Amino acid sequence: MTPRDPAAQLPLSGTTVVELGHSIAGPFASQILGDLGARVVKIEKARGDDARFWGPPFVDGAAATFQAMNRNKRSVVADLREPGQVGALRDFIVHHADVVIQNMRPGQVAELGLGADALRTLNGRLVYCNMGAFGNRGPLADRPGYDPLMQAFAGVMSVVGEAGGAPVRVGPSIIDMGCGMWAAMGILASLLKRRTTGEGGVVDVSLFETATGWMSMFAAQYLAGGAMPGKNGSGQTGIVPYRAYRTADGDLVVAAGNDTLFAALARVLGHPEWIADPRFKENPQRVVHAQALYALIEPCFLQATSAQWTATLEAAGIPCAPVQDTAQLLAHAQTQAMGLLQTPPGSSIPLVGLPVQFDGLRPEPRSAAPALGEAGSIQDLLASWSSSE
Repeated sequence: MTPRDPAAQLPLSGTTVVELGHSIAGPFASQILGDLGARVVKIEKARGDDARFWGPPFVDGAAATFQAMNRNKRSVVADLREPGQVGALRDFIVHHADVVIQNMRPGQVAELGLGADALRTLNGRLVYCNMGAFGNRGPLADRPGYDPLMQAFAGVMSVVGEAGGAPVRVGPSIIDMGCGMWAAMGILASLLKRRTTGEGGVVDVSLFETATGWMSMFAAQYLAGGAMPGKNGSGQTGIVPYRAYRTADGDLVVAAGNDTLFAALARVLGHPEWIADPRFKENPQRVVHAQALYALIEPCFLQATSAQWTATLEAAGIPCAPVQDTAQLLAHAQTQAMGLLQTPPGSSIPLVGLPVQFDGLRPEPRSAAPALGEAGSIQDLLASWSSSE
């Protein structure tokens, strides 16, 4: 690495990651590592990652979704049915890789001789991350999985939406992207351990475990109280009042999350008598009588605009936020001030950057998502990597 390399001062500078991934979970995990300075080699089939075609909209030759998950990588096309190419990939991993991330179908990497056991026998310092659907054991271990299936299976859809309404999927791919985050954390922990032991290891994460993890609070509430958690719209089980209200021109979320804030809200709304009402005096009582309290609060917020209420509530120290759409989020002064939108070199559009800063600086993207096969074949990459080290 030269001193002018923009990755040189990042935490994973000099770390090589091989992504045997596709769609969202695997690519997001390796993009996080790439944003942290790692050199990421993305192995793709001849047609490319399926996410390249998840559009419209398309930009710079691929779907916008693909662009959002694949910056700071090099693309290599490999036919993993061809023994020579598999052998070259194995050689590259054994001699040059620090990390392998794979979210291929169950059993496929083992069939190809690219599984953790085979590769770590030849390279004991390798950190190998398996990203599965339902996990590495149990009756569903061999089944495939996708974000909406896991939101359904793990109960996320049972607690999202309005009471009595149809199942609703959380819009962002929280299971896929959450699994990618857990993968990145596990890999970073293994790399840290390797500094002491000299040995790599195997990290296992899955969509099912990630989805179940998001249900932690609901699981605890059910196990402690026996009541089945349900849908609360924009609200939160166990905290009242804590939800969105329709205003004269939009919607506003108000988080009066404790007794002091509720008292302040009651005064702002012109109903200080609510403070002493035995139904509303403390949070446990407000939870029991939530519908009665919300029926009293809702008409109040219709009397002014979201901006007017925001000014009034903030002056009283009550946390609140307007419900913004994507355009409003991206244009907001806070988004701009934080530098969350970054335009990778070669990209026609800015993208949301890594939501982490180091010493006050957010890592700058070094390249846009790669064109399919821009780094050539795996043999080309093996030759060029060997000559540069």
